[in-house]
Amino acid sequence: MKLAEALNQRADLQKRIAQLRDRLSNNVKVQEGDQPAEKPDDLFKELEGSLRQLKDMIVCINRTNQETVWEGRTLTEMIAEKDVMTMHLGALRSTLEAANVRSDRFSRNEIKFVRTVDVNALQKKVDDLSRDLRELDSRLQQANWMTDLK
Repeated sequence: MKLAEALNQRADLQKRIAQLRDRLSNNVKVQEGDQPAEKPDDLFKELEGSLRQLKDMIVCINRTNQETVWEGRTLTEMIAEKDVMTMHLGALRSTLEAANVRSDRFSRNEIKFVRTVDVNALQKKVDDLSRDLRELDSRLQQANWMTDLK
């Protein structure tokens, strides 16, 4: 199985577990005299099985990411870089958004706000970082489809 397939299966398991949690919540209490639509014991068994599968899948994915070297770095290092780039980009975008908020003045007595950053330079930095992040994500996706799960 390829790493990308395992990542898809992990996402499916996570969705399944969330659905089971919701189904359990909907069936643990009923009006007196009624029966639940589904048996909670059956749902608990299914939940526990799905959680075991998820744990095993996460262990295999993490092992594969740590042991696979792609472009001179482990996939774990590339993922960490992607996560940090995403956080950096988020901070820059929120800063850019704050700098672009207009504050109209209706009289001379109102406070005037001025920007403390170069918006054009900040926008260029956001654009460059966005491009770098897309390229890194593409390389990670390629690695995921080329790498066998360990």
